[in-house]
Amino acid sequence: MSSKGMRVLTGASLVVALLQSLCTAILTVSAIRVAIGLTALAASGVYPALLAFHRDALRIPMLTLATAGAIVNLLVLAWIWRLRARPSGQWRKREISRKERLSERFQVALSILTLVVVALESWSHVIVHRPAPPPSAPSHITISHAGAPHGRTTA
Repeated sequence: MSSKGMRVLTGASLVVALLQSLCTAILTVSAIRVAIGLTALAASGVYPALLAFHRDALRIPMLTLATAGAIVNLLVLAWIWRLRARPSGQWRKREISRKERLSERFQVALSILTLVVVALESWSHVIVHRPAPPPSAPSHITISHAGAPHGRTTA
């Protein structure tokens, strides 16, 4: 095959590959849009039921348990690390497997993530569910003794 024929074949292959990837991208975006729509539809029906779980009587004990569990987990891991590092325990010290090391790191990461999520939920809950301030009258409107609003007053 000639060099010119090879370039034509390469160019045609490139065009077909681009069209194929464009088709794949469109189908993927379409599937994502459908998933978002179905999720929104399901959430609109589930929202009132989920609202019942967002009461303080359930929310506060769950946040307290999550915080206590994360702190206890971090304290136990710190205790284990302290015991491993003590000179009196060096005679029985063994090499920690990679799986155990990864498991401990994963537990630390999950505990810290739990504490961050609890803090964010506590902070955002106050902002989202804060009662709105009472409406104030605009400065150019005065209220008469009878309670009827009047326009601008001249001084």
